[in-house]
Amino acid sequence: MMQEITLRRPDDWHLHLRDGAMLKGVLPETTRHFARAIVMPNLVPPVVTAKDASAYRDRILAALPAGAVFEPLMTLYLTEGTDPADVAAAAAGGLVKAVKLYPAGATTNSHSGVRNLDAVMPVLEKMAGIGLPLLTHGEVTTPEVDIFDREAVFIDTVLDPLRRRLPELRVVMEHITTAEGAAYAAEGGPNLAATITTHHLIINRNHILVGGIKPHYYCLPVAKREHHRQALRKAATSGAPCYFLGTDSAPHVDALKEHACGCAGCFTATNTMPLLAHVFEEEGALDRLEGFASLHGPAFYGLPPNEARIRLVKHEAPQVFPAKILTEAGPVTVFDPGFPVHWHVES
Repeated sequence: MMQEITLRRPDDWHLHLRDGAMLKGVLPETTRHFARAIVMPNLVPPVVTAKDASAYRDRILAALPAGAVFEPLMTLYLTEGTDPADVAAAAAGGLVKAVKLYPAGATTNSHSGVRNLDAVMPVLEKMAGIGLPLLTHGEVTTPEVDIFDREAVFIDTVLDPLRRRLPELRVVMEHITTAEGAAYAAEGGPNLAATITTHHLIINRNHILVGGIKPHYYCLPVAKREHHRQALRKAATSGAPCYFLGTDSAPHVDALKEHACGCAGCFTATNTMPLLAHVFEEEGALDRLEGFASLHGPAFYGLPPNEARIRLVKHEAPQVFPAKILTEAGPVTVFDPGFPVHWHVES
């Protein structure tokens, strides 16, 4: 049985860093293991223009811990007022690597998102022409659709028609949570990829609801039935290049998670790599972890893989993760997988 694995330093292709005191508090949890990350733009106010993205990037770089080697990969928040020329200029200058589509009201700070896809077609057409990826939060928000069906309905009614209309558009289905999502990504060809989170490989909806509500397992898209979790594990560990890691690590202070209307998000930046080693070992696929965490994402985005390496070692004694990260904004609870994890990142 393999007790040690070395892989290229991983990247996180879907990350929330927030801003201000929260940014300063959680950024070291990512930079400890990850070389780059696609940074989500759903701040308040959102990162809509190239000017916004440049300013946010500067704030992230200013908050880096001493000695950290980390590159934030910036994104723009798609609105119905987004200027195609501004997007193209930001991409041409290397400032942004993608544009994010939030259906209005789908998740945290998504109220400025898109209600009418036709209104943003000029932007999407420009993106298709220049090869700039569209990142989709793949859920419909119509009230008659059950929350557990929103991803499958989005694929059928929004994503597939869009890709038929603009087949050259490069798309990342972010944080897929269903067997339908995994299957659609597998059949989508070279212009389609999907990120899979750490927590969706570990929890299903029972973990949130059985024995009392667990607010620190509540996320959007919400975890689904067990057969969907198993489909995600099969996809992530398959070695297929269309799947890669996007943690969707999303910090909220405990007061807002443990609330009558609790915020959605699991904070996994601290312990993702040991958790992934655990999952991939369970699936007999440790030799495929490097592809999922370190190779497939750069290939899709047209970036070189990282030259630096990290080493994970399995110990007899389980690792003890911090229960909380203390930030000046307040405490943030670290995702608890609910089982002992024996893998440690040692270098």
